[in-house]
Amino acid sequence: MTGPDPLPGAAPAQGARRRVVLLTNPAAGGGHAQKAARRAAVRLRARGAEVLDVVGADPQDAVRVAREAVDHGVDVLAVAGGDGMVALALEAVAGTGVALGIVPAGTGNDHAREYGLPLGDPEAAADVLLDGRTVTVDLGRVETADGTVRHFGSVLAAGFDSLVSDRTNRLRWPRGRMRYNLAILVEFAHLRPLPFRLVLADGTVVERDLVLAAAGNTRSYGGGMLICPDADHADGLLDLTVVRAMPRLRVARFFPTVFRGTHVHHEEVETYRTASVRIESAGITAYADGEYVGPLPAEVTVAPGALRIVVPA
Repeated sequence: MTGPDPLPGAAPAQGARRRVVLLTNPAAGGGHAQKAARRAAVRLRARGAEVLDVVGADPQDAVRVAREAVDHGVDVLAVAGGDGMVALALEAVAGTGVALGIVPAGTGNDHAREYGLPLGDPEAAADVLLDGRTVTVDLGRVETADGTVRHFGSVLAAGFDSLVSDRTNRLRWPRGRMRYNLAILVEFAHLRPLPFRLVLADGTVVERDLVLAAAGNTRSYGGGMLICPDADHADGLLDLTVVRAMPRLRVARFFPTVFRGTHVHHEEVETYRTASVRIESAGITAYADGEYVGPLPAEVTVAPGALRIVVPA
C-alpha cells in the first residue's frame, strides 16, 4: 500500500477547480440517490468545483457513461447511491488511477462504513470529495463459471445468503425490505447442508458441508454484518470466513453475532487469509457487493492497490 496522497485541488480558495463527475442511477433507492446527488452537486459547485452530473438510464448504461468519463479525464468519479452503484463504478476506475468518491445513498452502504464516510448527509460527503485525501486500497476480482469477470470492493459470498438473494430476486411480492425478509424465512425453512470445496492459494483444500463461505476485501456486507471482522483492505490478501453446517436452531442463534463480528469465535467457523480461493459448490451462485455475479465455481483473487478512493482527511 502506498501512503495517502493529498487530493489535488483540495483548496478551492486557492483557485483550483476540481473536475468531478457525479454518477447516479435514478432507479436506485426509490429516487433517494438522485435527491442526494442534487444536494451534493449544489454543495460542490458552491465551493468552486466543476461538476458534471451524469445519470445512467440503467446499470449497464451507468457503467458505459462512467468509463467514458474516466477516459476523458476527471479528477474524481463520484457515485451517489449504495453498494450496487459503487460496484458499477469500480469497473470504470479499477487500475486507472482515477479516484473514486462516494455520496452514500443506499441501504447497506458497506463501502461508506468501511472508509468512514458520512451517512445521510450529502453535503458532508461532498465536502469529503474536496477536503479529503486519497488512499490506495485493494479490490477483489472474481471470475464465475459462466465467464463473468468483475471487481468487488467489499465481500463476495456464496451459500445461504446467496440463496436468499436468489429467492428475493424471484419474488414479486411484497416490496422493499419485506421481500428480503420473506426470502430469509423461506430459505431458512429449507436450510440444508451445502457441500463446498475451497482451494486456497497455498494449495490448502477445505471440503465441508457449509452454511456459507465469504471472501472479504473489507469487513462487512449486508448493512454492517461483520462477516470478515479482521479484513484489511490494503494488505494484499482476502479474508475467508467459512461457516460449517449446523442445526437450524443454532443457525438462528448464530447470525445475530455476525453484526458484532464475534461469530468467528464459534467452533463452527473457520477463518483463513489468502491471495486467492477457488469456491466450488453445485447449484450455488456468488454475490459480491450485494449484487449477483454468476454461478459457482468461482475463482476469487485479490487485485492489490487497484483502487484509489477519497476518504475523510
